[in-house]
Amino acid sequence: MAEEQAPEPTGDKLLKVLTALGNPHRMRIVAALTERRNYVSALAREIGMGRPLLHMHLKLLEGAGLVVGSLEVADDGKTVKYFEVAPFLHELTPAVIHEAVRTLTDTREGPVKADKTTHTTKEDAK
Repeated sequence: MAEEQAPEPTGDKLLKVLTALGNPHRMRIVAALTERRNYVSALAREIGMGRPLLHMHLKLLEGAGLVVGSLEVADDGKTVKYFEVAPFLHELTPAVIHEAVRTLTDTREGPVKADKTTHTTKEDAK
């Protein structure tokens, strides 16, 4: 049976992943979680980071789909949130980027481009 290839990410999804991995602290968090799942306090001690900052980084990684958090009740009755790495594989090639750009929802304006049909610029059309 042929292995099914994962769909190419949208531009927005690819930007989330690249942004999440574009920080050394978040890369260290992913690396630590590849060894074993962990809860915030223990992970903070392991990588030498304060819990509030770790929470911020974990939220970004979770939003990008790179880690998953799950609440569990510990033996002492306290609720603990464990994090683990989500399975992911992102191939980054010029072709993947080319396709991803087509789906970007970023509405920031870039350089003024000429309108090929009327020989006016987008600025002139406003």
